[in-house]
Amino acid sequence: MDYVAKVSSLTGDVSTCHEDRTRAELGCRQLACENADMTAQTLTLTRPDDWHLHVRDGAALASVLPATARQFGRAIIMPNLRPPITTAAQAQAYRERILNVVPPVLTFEPLMTLYLTDNLPPDEVVRAKAAGVVALKLYPAGATTNSDAGVTDIRKTYATLEAMQRAGLLLLVHGEVTDPAIDLFDREAAFIDQVLEPLRRDFPGLKIVFEHITTREAAQYVGSADANLGATITAHHLLYNRNAIFMGGLRPHYYCLPVLKREVHRLALLAAATSGDKRFFLGTDSAPHASQLKEQAVCGAGCYTAPCAMELYAEAFDSVHALNKLEAFASFNGADFYGLPRNIGTMTLVRAPLVVPETLPFADTVIKPLRAGETLAWSLRA
Repeated sequence: MDYVAKVSSLTGDVSTCHEDRTRAELGCRQLACENADMTAQTLTLTRPDDWHLHVRDGAALASVLPATARQFGRAIIMPNLRPPITTAAQAQAYRERILNVVPPVLTFEPLMTLYLTDNLPPDEVVRAKAAGVVALKLYPAGATTNSDAGVTDIRKTYATLEAMQRAGLLLLVHGEVTDPAIDLFDREAAFIDQVLEPLRRDFPGLKIVFEHITTREAAQYVGSADANLGATITAHHLLYNRNAIFMGGLRPHYYCLPVLKREVHRLALLAAATSGDKRFFLGTDSAPHASQLKEQAVCGAGCYTAPCAMELYAEAFDSVHALNKLEAFASFNGADFYGLPRNIGTMTLVRAPLVVPETLPFADTVIKPLRAGETLAWSLRA
Protein backbone atom coordinates (compact mmCIF):
# COMPACT_ATOMS: atom_id res chain seq x y z
CA MET A 1 0.00 0.00 0.00
CA ASP A 2 1.50 3.40 -0.99
CA TYR A 3 1.57 6.39 1.34
CA VAL A 4 -1.50 8.01 -0.26
CA ALA A 5 -3.54 4.86 0.28
CA LYS A 6 -2.22 4.57 3.83
CA VAL A 7 -3.15 8.07 4.83
CA SER A 8 -6.54 7.82 3.12
CA SER A 9 -7.35 4.67 5.06
CA LEU A 10 -6.40 6.44 8.29
CA THR A 11 -8.07 9.78 7.83
CA GLY A 12 -11.04 9.22 5.55
CA ASP A 13 -13.25 12.31 5.61
CA VAL A 14 -11.98 13.70 8.88
CA SER A 15 -14.06 16.63 10.09
CA THR A 16 -12.91 19.50 12.22
CA CYS A 17 -14.52 18.02 15.32
CA HIS A 18 -12.20 15.00 15.09
CA GLU A 19 -9.00 17.03 15.20
CA ASP A 20 -7.87 15.91 18.63
CA ARG A 21 -4.61 14.50 19.85
CA THR A 22 -5.94 11.00 20.39
CA ARG A 23 -6.79 10.74 16.72
CA ALA A 24 -3.40 12.07 15.74
CA GLU A 25 -1.54 9.58 17.91
CA LEU A 26 -3.60 6.69 16.59
CA GLY A 27 -2.82 7.75 13.04
CA CYS A 28 0.87 8.05 13.80
CA ARG A 29 1.00 4.54 15.24
CA GLN A 30 -0.72 3.08 12.20
CA LEU A 31 1.62 4.94 9.87
CA ALA A 32 4.65 3.56 11.74
CA CYS A 33 7.40 1.90 9.80
CA GLU A 34 7.51 -1.64 11.19
CA ASN A 35 11.28 -2.09 10.96
CA ALA A 36 12.30 1.27 12.49
CA ASP A 37 14.50 1.25 15.58
CA MET A 38 12.16 2.65 18.24
CA THR A 39 14.90 2.68 20.90
CA ALA A 40 17.62 4.61 19.02
CA GLN A 41 19.50 7.00 21.32
CA THR A 42 21.68 8.55 18.62
CA LEU A 43 21.07 9.27 14.97
CA THR A 44 23.98 10.03 12.64
CA LEU A 45 23.10 11.45 9.23
CA THR A 46 24.93 12.70 6.20
CA ARG A 47 24.98 16.46 6.69
CA PRO A 48 21.57 17.72 5.56
CA ASP A 49 20.54 20.69 3.40
CA ASP A 50 17.72 23.20 3.76
CA TRP A 51 15.95 23.64 0.43
CA HIS A 52 13.85 26.64 1.51
CA LEU A 53 15.21 29.33 3.84
CA HIS A 54 14.74 33.01 4.67
CA VAL A 55 17.70 34.81 6.26
CA ARG A 56 16.78 38.49 5.69
CA ASP A 57 19.68 40.96 5.37
CA GLY A 58 21.94 43.28 7.31
CA ALA A 59 22.05 42.89 11.09
CA ALA A 60 19.11 40.45 11.00
CA LEU A 61 21.06 38.23 8.60
CA ALA A 62 24.07 38.22 10.92
CA SER A 63 21.78 37.18 13.80
CA VAL A 64 20.08 34.19 12.15
CA LEU A 65 22.48 32.75 9.57
CA PRO A 66 24.80 30.98 12.07
CA ALA A 67 21.90 28.84 13.33
CA THR A 68 21.40 27.40 9.86
CA ALA A 69 25.14 27.02 9.13
CA ARG A 70 25.48 24.99 12.33
CA GLN A 71 23.07 22.32 11.03
CA PHE A 72 23.02 22.45 7.23
CA GLY A 73 25.67 22.25 4.53
CA ARG A 74 23.69 24.29 2.02
CA ALA A 75 20.45 26.21 1.81
CA ILE A 76 18.26 27.64 -0.93
CA ILE A 77 18.08 31.34 -0.08
CA MET A 78 14.76 33.05 -0.70
CA PRO A 79 14.94 36.31 -2.69
CA ASN A 80 12.02 38.23 -1.13
CA LEU A 81 14.00 41.09 0.32
CA ARG A 82 13.01 44.73 0.03
CA PRO A 83 13.78 45.39 -2.79
CA PRO A 84 13.67 41.80 -4.10
CA ILE A 85 16.64 40.02 -5.67
CA THR A 86 15.81 40.19 -9.38
CA THR A 87 19.23 40.26 -11.11
CA ALA A 88 22.29 38.05 -11.19
CA ALA A 89 24.40 40.91 -9.86
CA GLN A 90 22.10 41.37 -6.86
CA ALA A 91 22.19 37.63 -6.16
CA GLN A 92 25.99 37.58 -6.23
CA ALA A 93 26.18 40.55 -3.86
CA TYR A 94 23.65 38.96 -1.49
CA ARG A 95 25.65 35.72 -1.55
CA GLU A 96 28.77 37.59 -0.47
CA ARG A 97 26.91 39.24 2.39
CA ILE A 98 25.75 35.82 3.56
CA LEU A 99 29.23 34.28 3.35
CA ASN A 100 30.63 37.19 5.34
CA VAL A 101 28.56 36.20 8.41
CA VAL A 102 29.18 32.43 8.31
CA PRO A 103 31.19 31.59 11.46
CA PRO A 104 34.81 30.77 10.52
CA VAL A 105 34.61 27.31 12.08
CA LEU A 106 31.68 26.29 9.83
CA THR A 107 31.35 25.45 6.16
CA PHE A 108 28.15 26.60 4.51
CA GLU A 109 27.12 27.24 0.91
CA PRO A 110 24.21 29.57 0.08
CA LEU A 111 22.38 28.58 -3.10
CA MET A 112 20.97 31.70 -4.69
CA THR A 113 17.64 32.39 -6.37
CA LEU A 114 16.00 35.24 -8.27
CA TYR A 115 12.56 36.68 -7.62
CA LEU A 116 10.37 36.09 -10.67
CA THR A 117 8.33 39.12 -11.71
CA ASP A 118 6.02 39.91 -14.61
CA ASN A 119 8.88 41.84 -16.23
CA LEU A 120 12.00 39.80 -15.53
CA PRO A 121 13.69 39.52 -18.97
CA PRO A 122 14.77 36.15 -20.42
CA ASP A 123 18.31 37.50 -20.85
CA GLU A 124 18.62 37.73 -17.07
CA VAL A 125 18.17 33.96 -16.89
CA VAL A 126 21.33 33.51 -18.96
CA ARG A 127 23.27 35.86 -16.68
CA ALA A 128 21.86 34.11 -13.62
CA LYS A 129 22.94 30.71 -14.85
CA ALA A 130 26.47 32.01 -15.47
CA ALA A 131 26.54 33.51 -11.97
CA GLY A 132 25.65 30.21 -10.30
CA VAL A 133 22.01 31.01 -9.51
CA VAL A 134 20.12 27.71 -9.31
CA ALA A 135 16.45 28.72 -9.38
CA LEU A 136 13.81 31.42 -9.70
CA LYS A 137 11.01 31.85 -7.18
CA LEU A 138 7.38 32.39 -8.15
CA TYR A 139 5.43 34.35 -5.56
CA PRO A 140 1.86 35.09 -6.62
CA ALA A 141 1.50 38.82 -5.94
CA GLY A 142 0.29 39.32 -2.36
CA ALA A 143 0.60 35.67 -1.31
CA THR A 144 3.04 36.11 1.57
CA THR A 145 5.71 38.33 3.18
CA ASN A 146 7.31 40.79 0.72
CA SER A 147 5.42 39.34 -2.25
CA ASP A 148 3.90 42.60 -3.52
CA ALA A 149 6.30 42.54 -6.49
CA GLY A 150 5.24 39.00 -7.39
CA VAL A 151 3.63 37.60 -10.50
CA THR A 152 0.16 38.89 -11.34
CA ASP A 153 -0.44 36.54 -14.30
CA ILE A 154 1.73 33.49 -14.94
CA ARG A 155 1.33 33.93 -18.71
CA LYS A 156 3.34 37.15 -18.50
CA THR A 157 6.37 35.10 -17.46
CA TYR A 158 6.24 32.48 -20.23
CA ALA A 159 9.23 33.83 -22.19
CA THR A 160 11.32 33.79 -19.03
CA LEU A 161 10.11 30.29 -18.11
CA GLU A 162 11.10 29.08 -21.57
CA ALA A 163 14.59 30.50 -21.02
CA MET A 164 14.74 28.74 -17.64
CA GLN A 165 13.72 25.45 -19.21
CA ARG A 166 16.54 25.79 -21.76
CA ALA A 167 19.10 26.78 -19.12
CA GLY A 168 18.13 24.10 -16.62
CA LEU A 169 17.19 26.49 -13.81
CA LEU A 170 14.49 25.30 -11.44
CA LEU A 171 11.22 27.07 -10.74
CA LEU A 172 10.23 27.25 -7.06
CA VAL A 173 6.57 28.02 -6.45
CA HIS A 174 4.65 29.38 -3.50
CA GLY A 175 1.60 27.31 -4.31
CA GLU A 176 -1.39 29.42 -3.37
CA VAL A 177 -3.80 31.50 -5.40
CA THR A 178 -4.56 34.96 -4.04
CA ASP A 179 -8.15 35.39 -5.19
CA PRO A 180 -9.95 36.74 -2.09
CA ALA A 181 -13.07 34.86 -3.14
CA ILE A 182 -11.30 31.55 -2.48
CA ASP A 183 -11.14 30.42 1.14
CA LEU A 184 -7.68 30.64 2.69
CA PHE A 185 -7.66 26.90 3.43
CA ASP A 186 -8.51 26.00 -0.17
CA ARG A 187 -5.94 28.14 -1.97
CA GLU A 188 -3.29 25.44 -2.34
CA ALA A 189 -5.68 23.02 -4.01
CA ALA A 190 -6.92 25.80 -6.28
CA PHE A 191 -3.33 26.62 -7.25
CA ILE A 192 -2.82 23.04 -8.44
CA ASP A 193 -5.81 23.24 -10.76
CA GLN A 194 -5.49 26.84 -11.93
CA VAL A 195 -1.72 27.34 -12.17
CA LEU A 196 0.46 24.29 -11.58
CA GLU A 197 -1.25 21.80 -13.88
CA PRO A 198 -1.29 24.17 -16.90
CA LEU A 199 2.28 25.25 -16.12
CA ARG A 200 3.58 21.68 -16.13
CA ARG A 201 1.70 20.94 -19.34
CA ASP A 202 3.18 23.98 -21.11
CA PHE A 203 6.74 23.43 -19.81
CA PRO A 204 7.24 19.67 -19.52
CA GLY A 205 11.04 19.99 -19.29
CA LEU A 206 11.01 22.55 -16.46
CA LYS A 207 11.89 21.22 -13.02
CA ILE A 208 9.48 22.61 -10.43
CA VAL A 209 9.57 22.52 -6.63
CA PHE A 210 6.14 22.85 -5.02
CA GLU A 211 7.34 24.52 -1.84
CA HIS A 212 6.13 24.04 1.73
CA ILE A 213 3.16 21.88 0.75
CA THR A 214 0.41 21.78 3.38
CA THR A 215 -2.44 19.62 2.10
CA ARG A 216 -3.35 16.04 1.29
CA GLU A 217 -4.19 17.20 -2.24
CA ALA A 218 -0.67 18.55 -2.75
CA ALA A 219 0.97 15.40 -1.37
CA GLN A 220 -1.15 13.21 -3.64
CA TYR A 221 -0.51 15.45 -6.65
CA VAL A 222 3.27 15.33 -6.23
CA GLY A 223 3.16 11.61 -5.50
CA SER A 224 1.41 10.95 -8.81
CA ALA A 225 3.51 13.34 -10.91
CA ASP A 226 6.61 12.76 -13.03
CA ALA A 227 10.21 13.18 -11.91
CA ASN A 228 10.27 16.90 -12.77
CA LEU A 229 8.04 17.83 -9.83
CA GLY A 230 9.29 17.78 -6.26
CA ALA A 231 8.09 19.26 -2.98
CA THR A 232 9.52 20.61 0.25
CA ILE A 233 7.84 20.04 3.62
CA THR A 234 8.44 22.07 6.78
CA ALA A 235 8.87 20.68 10.28
CA HIS A 236 5.98 22.76 11.61
CA HIS A 237 3.56 21.41 9.01
CA LEU A 238 4.63 17.88 9.96
CA LEU A 239 4.14 18.50 13.67
CA TYR A 240 1.07 20.74 13.95
CA ASN A 241 -2.39 21.26 12.60
CA ARG A 242 -4.31 24.54 12.67
CA ASN A 243 -5.46 23.99 16.27
CA ALA A 244 -1.94 25.00 17.37
CA ILE A 245 -2.64 28.61 16.39
CA PHE A 246 -5.52 28.86 18.87
CA MET A 247 -4.56 26.73 21.89
CA GLY A 248 -4.94 28.83 25.04
CA GLY A 249 -5.42 31.99 23.02
CA LEU A 250 -4.12 33.29 19.71
CA ARG A 251 -0.53 32.09 19.24
CA PRO A 252 1.06 34.23 16.51
CA HIS A 253 4.35 32.34 16.44
CA TYR A 254 2.47 29.42 14.86
CA TYR A 255 1.05 31.66 12.12
CA CYS A 256 2.70 31.06 8.76
CA LEU A 257 1.77 31.09 5.08
CA PRO A 258 0.61 28.73 3.80
CA VAL A 259 -1.26 28.46 7.07
CA LEU A 260 -1.37 25.23 9.11
CA LYS A 261 -4.23 23.00 7.95
CA ARG A 262 -6.54 20.30 9.39
CA GLU A 263 -5.24 17.09 10.97
CA VAL A 264 -6.08 15.02 7.88
CA HIS A 265 -3.56 17.12 5.94
CA ARG A 266 -0.84 16.89 8.60
CA LEU A 267 -1.10 13.11 8.52
CA ALA A 268 -0.84 13.13 4.73
CA LEU A 269 2.34 15.20 4.91
CA LEU A 270 3.84 12.83 7.49
CA ALA A 271 3.02 9.90 5.27
CA ALA A 272 4.64 11.60 2.27
CA ALA A 273 7.79 12.68 4.12
CA THR A 274 8.36 9.19 5.57
CA SER A 275 7.31 7.28 2.44
CA GLY A 276 10.77 7.06 0.87
CA ASP A 277 9.52 8.89 -2.23
CA LYS A 278 12.53 10.83 -3.55
CA ARG A 279 10.41 13.77 -4.66
CA PHE A 280 9.79 14.92 -1.09
CA PHE A 281 12.58 16.69 0.77
CA LEU A 282 13.40 19.04 3.62
CA GLY A 283 12.71 22.77 3.41
CA THR A 284 12.32 24.57 6.73
CA ASP A 285 10.80 27.81 5.41
CA SER A 286 12.32 29.25 8.58
CA ALA A 287 11.14 32.86 8.45
CA PRO A 288 12.51 35.23 11.11
CA HIS A 289 10.45 38.17 12.35
CA ALA A 290 11.29 40.30 15.37
CA SER A 291 9.12 39.36 18.35
CA GLN A 292 7.35 42.71 18.46
CA LEU A 293 6.32 42.27 14.80
CA LYS A 294 4.99 38.77 15.46
CA GLU A 295 3.04 39.86 18.51
CA GLN A 296 1.33 42.99 17.21
CA ALA A 297 -2.23 43.40 15.90
CA VAL A 298 -1.26 42.54 12.31
CA CYS A 299 1.62 40.08 12.59
CA GLY A 300 4.08 38.80 10.03
CA ALA A 301 3.67 35.30 8.63
CA GLY A 302 6.38 32.78 9.36
CA CYS A 303 7.74 30.33 11.92
CA TYR A 304 11.35 30.75 13.03
CA THR A 305 12.65 27.16 13.27
CA ALA A 306 16.30 27.46 12.24
CA PRO A 307 17.83 27.12 15.74
CA CYS A 308 16.39 23.61 16.25
CA ALA A 309 15.31 22.58 12.77
CA MET A 310 16.74 19.06 12.70
CA GLU A 311 15.59 18.40 16.26
CA LEU A 312 12.03 19.23 15.16
CA TYR A 313 12.24 17.01 12.08
CA ALA A 314 13.61 14.17 14.24
CA GLU A 315 10.62 14.60 16.56
CA ALA A 316 8.23 14.38 13.62
CA PHE A 317 9.85 11.26 12.12
CA ASP A 318 10.21 9.68 15.56
CA SER A 319 6.48 10.16 16.15
CA VAL A 320 5.78 7.61 13.41
CA HIS A 321 8.80 5.41 14.20
CA ALA A 322 10.43 6.37 10.90
CA LEU A 323 13.83 7.71 11.96
CA ASN A 324 15.40 5.39 9.40
CA LYS A 325 13.77 7.51 6.66
CA LEU A 326 15.04 10.88 7.89
CA GLU A 327 18.47 10.80 6.23
CA ALA A 328 17.09 10.40 2.72
CA PHE A 329 14.50 13.13 3.27
CA ALA A 330 17.00 15.56 4.83
CA SER A 331 20.28 14.74 3.10
CA PHE A 332 19.75 12.95 -0.22
CA ASN A 333 16.46 13.71 -1.97
CA GLY A 334 16.88 17.46 -2.36
CA ALA A 335 20.45 17.27 -3.63
CA ASP A 336 19.46 14.58 -6.11
CA PHE A 337 16.46 16.58 -7.36
CA TYR A 338 18.60 19.69 -7.88
CA GLY A 339 21.31 17.64 -9.59
CA LEU A 340 23.91 18.55 -6.97
CA PRO A 341 26.38 16.26 -5.18
CA ARG A 342 25.39 15.00 -1.76
CA ASN A 343 27.25 16.50 1.17
CA ILE A 344 30.35 14.96 2.67
CA GLY A 345 30.45 14.76 6.44
CA THR A 346 27.86 13.92 9.06
CA MET A 347 25.83 15.34 11.91
CA THR A 348 24.61 13.47 14.98
CA LEU A 349 21.39 13.92 16.92
CA VAL A 350 21.10 12.55 20.44
CA ARG A 351 17.96 11.59 22.30
CA ALA A 352 18.56 14.12 25.08
CA PRO A 353 16.47 17.05 26.34
CA LEU A 354 16.91 20.41 24.62
CA VAL A 355 15.31 23.50 26.13
CA VAL A 356 14.46 25.97 23.37
CA PRO A 357 15.47 29.52 24.41
CA GLU A 358 12.66 31.93 25.21
CA THR A 359 14.26 34.57 22.98
CA LEU A 360 17.38 35.04 20.87
CA PRO A 361 19.20 38.17 19.68
CA PHE A 362 17.87 39.60 16.41
CA ALA A 363 19.57 42.73 15.10
CA ASP A 364 18.84 45.38 17.77
CA THR A 365 15.92 43.46 19.28
CA VAL A 366 14.95 39.83 19.97
CA ILE A 367 13.27 36.98 18.15
CA LYS A 368 11.20 34.13 19.56
CA PRO A 369 11.81 30.70 18.01
CA LEU A 370 9.04 28.16 17.57
CA ARG A 371 8.53 26.13 20.77
CA ALA A 372 10.25 28.83 22.84
CA GLY A 373 10.68 27.73 26.46
CA GLU A 374 9.66 24.14 25.69
CA THR A 375 11.80 21.00 25.91
CA LEU A 376 12.49 18.95 22.79
CA ALA A 377 13.40 15.26 22.92
CA TRP A 378 16.36 15.48 20.51
CA SER A 379 19.54 17.56 20.62
CA LEU A 380 22.28 18.23 18.10
CA ARG A 381 25.56 16.83 19.38
CA ALA A 382 28.16 19.61 19.63
